Amino acid sequence: MTVALIDNGSLEPAATRNLRVVAAELAATLGLPVHPVSWKHSDRIPLAALDGDPAGTTLAPFVRAHLAAGERRFIFAPFFISAQGAIGSALRRELDALQREHAATPFDFIFTTGLADAGVIAQILAARVRETIAIASLERPPVLVVDHGGPSPASAALRNRLADETRAILGDKVSSVTAASMEGGDHPHNHPLLADALAAQAAPSASAAPTAADVVVALLFLSPGRHAGPGGDIAEICGAAETAAPALRCHLTDLVGTHSLAAPALAAALRDTLSHHHAPTLA
Repeated sequence: MTVALIDNGSLEPAATRNLRVVAAELAATLGLPVHPVSWKHSDRIPLAALDGDPAGTTLAPFVRAHLAAGERRFIFAPFFISAQGAIGSALRRELDALQREHAATPFDFIFTTGLADAGVIAQILAARVRETIAIASLERPPVLVVDHGGPSPASAALRNRLADETRAILGDKVSSVTAASMEGGDHPHNHPLLADALAAQAAPSASAAPTAADVVVALLFLSPGRHAGPGGDIAEICGAAETAAPALRCHLTDLVGTHSLAAPALAAALRDTLSHHHAPTLA
């Protein structure tokens, strides 16, 4: 049985590094190999950008190589915010296609439950918001919980639920918690978009003069990349909003997938799955 931690993949080396760190934590916890695998993209990262380590492993070559070595059973731990969203569905379709491609040497695969099922994401978001409030010495700021935005209403519903849970955890530490998406404005479920939500926070009331507006942008992303990394799309959207409204100050949180609660939750899901599939004895 081969076990892998799988993410969407990114051309950003920091995303592959984080995937490898989390996979190594899972391996140490469980006492068995856990392979870091990306669905796409990471095999195009230059060697030098990963400090001489090989480029990231992607799904199809990973499965084919292990099939050639005689493996027939795979367990994937999804390193996604929503394993039931568009990416999770695309992953399963690709694995189904690989099963058809290798009909002569059949294999099976299963996915563990993800972080959303473990109930830790809202805890992590709240912790990240508290960190940001402390660092910037903020007083009851509004919070925008921001995801990528995409075609799946299920992902948007999860984002909304997590924002509600985060609001309940933070209580009077914040003035409000609002869900928003980075992009995907052609899908109603992604609204409000981050740019619009920031503009709304910066807009003074009709009876008040403009005042400084501090907003915490809570990143519903697991790893740094071109969206949530330094200088990425979200930072650019926030910068543009601050330029348009000089009183606005955006304070971005750290990421979900780098928090200390993430790896133990994934390890627990893997342990549960392995225990039900006659896996080797765990450490």
